[in-house]
Amino acid sequence: MSMEHVTSTGKDTIYIDVDDEITTIIDKVRSSHARIVALVLPKRAPVLQSIVNMKLLKRNAETAKKHLVLITSEASLLPLAGSVEMYVAKTLQSKPEIPPAPELPGHHADEDDDEAVRLDDEAPAAAKGAKSAANAAAKEKEKLDVGKSVGELAAGTIATESIDDAIDLDNDADMSAGDLANAADKVAKSKKKSKGDKKLRIPNFDKFRLLLALGVVGFVALIVLFIICVKVLPKATVTIDTNRQAVNISPTLTLNPSANTVDTSGGVVPAQSQTVTKTFTGTANASGQKNEGTAATGSVTMSAGACTANAPADVPAGSGLTASLNNATYTYITQSDMSFVPSLSHGKCTYVGQSSVNITAQNPGAAENTNGSVSFNVSGRSDVSASGSTSGGTDNVVQVVQQSDIDSATSKIAAQDTTSIKQQLSSSLTGQGSTPIAATFTASTPAPSPSVAAGAQATSVTVTEQITYTMLGARQSDLEQIVKTAVAQQVNLSKQNIVDYGLSSASYSQPSANGNAVSVNMQDTAVVGSELNTASLAKQIAGKKTSEATSIIKSNPGVTNVTIKYSPFWVMSVPKNASKVTVHIDQPKTVSNG
Repeated sequence: MSMEHVTSTGKDTIYIDVDDEITTIIDKVRSSHARIVALVLPKRAPVLQSIVNMKLLKRNAETAKKHLVLITSEASLLPLAGSVEMYVAKTLQSKPEIPPAPELPGHHADEDDDEAVRLDDEAPAAAKGAKSAANAAAKEKEKLDVGKSVGELAAGTIATESIDDAIDLDNDADMSAGDLANAADKVAKSKKKSKGDKKLRIPNFDKFRLLLALGVVGFVALIVLFIICVKVLPKATVTIDTNRQAVNISPTLTLNPSANTVDTSGGVVPAQSQTVTKTFTGTANASGQKNEGTAATGSVTMSAGACTANAPADVPAGSGLTASLNNATYTYITQSDMSFVPSLSHGKCTYVGQSSVNITAQNPGAAENTNGSVSFNVSGRSDVSASGSTSGGTDNVVQVVQQSDIDSATSKIAAQDTTSIKQQLSSSLTGQGSTPIAATFTASTPAPSPSVAAGAQATSVTVTEQITYTMLGARQSDLEQIVKTAVAQQVNLSKQNIVDYGLSSASYSQPSANGNAVSVNMQDTAVVGSELNTASLAKQIAGKKTSEATSIIKSNPGVTNVTIKYSPFWVMSVPKNASKVTVHIDQPKTVSNG
């Protein structure tokens, strides 16, 4: 066997997972591009606890011409590595060495190495000789410089022998010695191939499966795109011009709940009434104040000037007296009658009150205490003067409700949004088969009921109101008779038909009560001409060419022109699906009331 010297400047470090199988580890070693491969093993790597797996790893490394070093400190793996002469290092910085192999009685390592290609004991001697020659070529061992660490080996020169692949010979007893010899000769010749020979590459089935999946996805995407382009996107819009006329009418209707039949000449239409009663509340904070303290009391004396022939009139009980205190005027009420008698003082005669009279402040509060004698004016009596004092008034200011607070709470009820109530009444009329006429919506006049009367002590007031809402409706057939009568005054209906009464867009205004009936103005636009069913036309022209579809539509009476537009740009005919065809009838010309 020829020897060759290989120099490598690279090292590959492969970390093995605890769940990796021996086939996975072998694939990782073979896929490495470095000549020195360091396998970093996890603790308790079960896959290499088998001598068979260790031999498989060793042989495949030799076959791939790799210098394999196991990086591990597991004591249980060292004897197994030594039995197959595998290099081991504790770390990547340690020097590799082959651990000692275990010595078993009556058993030799060489016999284990030859176990995979052992020939049957009964095979011819020549065959056994050929087998030995082949195995000898496979057992040439690589040599590493054990004086260097694993990292240093990557930069050094490694002397190795060319590693030959061992060929297991068939152990068939029927094979002749000559055949076995020829097989051994072929093995020997195969080892002489040059280093440039390429290895047989194993197909990458994962990549094949990926490409296959991408191909399937792409094919499905093309099918979906085709369906979208042919079935979903194509649309056609058909615009039809006709000789139809729009007739504007504005009849006056009298909606009478008591009527039973339509009076087209008088515009009387039987009406259906729908009512609903709602209870609303509005709240406002009390803004008034009231002094609930004690009123001041006291007494005054009165005089009525110089004596005359006639004595002054008495001041009756309940008369008002006013006094100015601290730039404010306060009123006091007398509690008894006051009469006057003449009195002589210093040679002068004057009228004075017979005695003092008690007074009480009109309103409670400490502000009406005079704090001493003051002058009082007697209401309506300019000839009488009074003086005296009051005391004992106290303050106790509380919050009270004013009428303005009640009005504020009531205004909040008036601002309620009635949209939902109108919708409720409208839905009820529709459910009864009537067309709701929103202009007839009315609300009853409520009677506010405040929770607290004006002037009462409270922090807030709540006003409650019950309001009854009403709306009228009419049967569509009755309204159509009114429309027909109004249209006939402008268009000869013996030659044309009303194709749209326009009731869905009609409006009503200027409602006025007339007893239990309501009169309203109706504004409506009816369409007169030939009747065309757009849904039926779409089905008739579905899947037709432009010329054929145009001919079908023009065959209907009253059609003057047809325009068909397609989208997207590649569509050249009407789609087969009628739902993709939109038919518009152009707006008719308008006939005025004149």
